[in-house]
Amino acid sequence: MPSTLSDTRELPLKTAQDEQELKREAWDVRKVLLQALSSRGLRRLVLPFVAVGIILIVWEIGVRANDIPFYILPAPSAIYQSLEKDVSSLIMWGNLYVTAKETLLGFVFGALLGFVIGIFLAEFPIIDDTFYPLIVAFQSMPKVAIAPLLLIWFGFGLESKIAIAALLAFFPVLVNTALGLRSTDLRQEELMHSLAASRWQVFSMVRFFNALPSVFAGLELAMVFSAIGAIVGEFVGARAGLGYMIQQRNAETDIAGIFAILFILGVFGATTTYTVRLLAARIVFWQQHR
Repeated sequence: MPSTLSDTRELPLKTAQDEQELKREAWDVRKVLLQALSSRGLRRLVLPFVAVGIILIVWEIGVRANDIPFYILPAPSAIYQSLEKDVSSLIMWGNLYVTAKETLLGFVFGALLGFVIGIFLAEFPIIDDTFYPLIVAFQSMPKVAIAPLLLIWFGFGLESKIAIAALLAFFPVLVNTALGLRSTDLRQEELMHSLAASRWQVFSMVRFFNALPSVFAGLELAMVFSAIGAIVGEFVGARAGLGYMIQQRNAETDIAGIFAILFILGVFGATTTYTVRLLAARIVFWQQHR
């Protein structure tokens, strides 16, 4: 009997201790979560999804409350249904492959050309004085106006879309390359000259690495512009691609389907752009990213 009574008296004490332990563990978990959310990397990952979720909820409620016709502004639920069909369709994946190929090849060609010409403009002032005004004048022309000419020259295949994408990717890389090379710290160059370094050594050891952060900033813009160029080319004339599908659905008044394609384009553009940013963080590791 005494042992039984003592056990029953200890039960409330143990229960209170367990509750305190549980509260302490819950507080520790909450503290860890708050610390994790305070890190900028996680905020960049979580906050865009939170913002998109809020926008979609307001959009859905607004469309249903105001009874907006589907052919003017479809609800997110209708767009999701169309997107679900597209994701399970081989036709969508085939057209996405065409657009991705045009975008990436145009990006590579345009970025390489812009990088090389940017080096020449920065290293040789006479070339800069002669050709930079012509390049700016050409870049000021609307690419939609040039696209029909490229279709005549290169045909309705991939080549014309790659050319348009390359033209749009070319200029931001050129400008950022030249700017990065010209913004080298003069004290570093003077140090190299005091060590009897050649012009090539100054370029390869100082100016090139100093320009890399600016070059990668241009590459991010070029990736976005190359996707725009590919879609513009498909609008003007194409037999495949996401731009071609948008035109088809526009003719069918399938507005939800158009929004679904725009969503896929947005995911593709964000993925490629953040890939360039990750490469920049790996290659330009000495640059502080805030």
